[in-house]
Amino acid sequence: MSIFELIRLALSRLGSSRLRAALTMLGVIIGVASVVALVSVGQGTTSSITSRLSSLGTNLLTVNPGAARTGNTFGAAGSSNSLTTDDADAIRTLDDVAGVAPELSSQQLVVAGDSNTTTSIVGTTPDYMTVRAYAVWQGSFVSDVMVDQRLNVAVLGATTAQDLGLGADAIGSSVSIGGLPFQVIGILQAKGGAGAQNPDDQVIVPISTVQKYFEGGDTVRTIGVSVSSAPQMDTVKAEITALLRDQHELAADASDDFTIFDQAQLLETASSISGTLTILLGGIASISLVVGGIGIMNIMLVSVRERTREIGIRKAIGARARDILSQFLIEALTLSLLGGVIGVLVGLGVSALIARVAGWPFTLDATTLIAATGFSAAVGIVFGVWPARQAAVLDPITALRYE
Repeated sequence: MSIFELIRLALSRLGSSRLRAALTMLGVIIGVASVVALVSVGQGTTSSITSRLSSLGTNLLTVNPGAARTGNTFGAAGSSNSLTTDDADAIRTLDDVAGVAPELSSQQLVVAGDSNTTTSIVGTTPDYMTVRAYAVWQGSFVSDVMVDQRLNVAVLGATTAQDLGLGADAIGSSVSIGGLPFQVIGILQAKGGAGAQNPDDQVIVPISTVQKYFEGGDTVRTIGVSVSSAPQMDTVKAEITALLRDQHELAADASDDFTIFDQAQLLETASSISGTLTILLGGIASISLVVGGIGIMNIMLVSVRERTREIGIRKAIGARARDILSQFLIEALTLSLLGGVIGVLVGLGVSALIARVAGWPFTLDATTLIAATGFSAAVGIVFGVWPARQAAVLDPITALRYE
């Protein structure tokens, strides 16, 4: 009997007991849908994290101060005041450095007319746009002259401008930051984000202005460094380390009083964690497929018992054991494959819904769909072999006498 004839018989048999077939497939449907949805969630999370980190800047190195020390007590990382604007100026002289942006931030109340918001006020230099990969939507950005003269000018992030009800016509208007008047000179192009680390929820002002009114001194909280090309990242990182140790007059056996974070390392770490979670979620969801396979095996064993006389008649008119084996195996495979296809469609719908609610891109490669469908087929074969073999080895005389 050809494979097509076996498939036709399997579909005909399943069609004659639709409810039982649907309930049998339900386990496989849930299993495959869970695998597809959870793997998609993992991949979407990875894509979102990668996109968010990439939006922070191109070939980015971030230099942060080390931990403050009082006697034998060490503070948290970044609690010291070891970085200054002089350090940023020194780093700027290195080869293969495309931009250097010292940053100093302060939380302040920003008021525009009847609207107000509390956000981060970031003091920096013109290189901030290059280092952090920002673009101006309207107006202009902070210039060297504005930094030198400590002007009260502000560039609004897209979210901050929206919270204050300001648009393109706000250029040249005045806002109050920490009770002081600032002139709006620009609005940044939105990057997209949410939460406390939203890159669009901030106000950019000259770093000298923040030092003058809000923080004082010449220390900075972060120095962002954009490297000219990715292959030079390690070289520039080593050069910055040597330069800052010399700037800070550290002894040869002294620990660094600063830390340097490599964007590539952050991306690699984030991708590794997300990948591990994706595998874990997919593995957990696969348990549902095994449960679905057990359901298929159970129903097929019941089917063998119900069709014992049919098997006896087929053998009596010349059907071979392998024909019976193939028939029942194809039925189990058809059940699992139909369940797998329906499960893939359900999983795609669920993962698309989750992606829309969570706000990350819907991501799912074809390999996952093929693997999920293939796994469902494998479940049908593995759990269908025993019932099929039970049918194949039935003695035809005993089968014909079965009531």
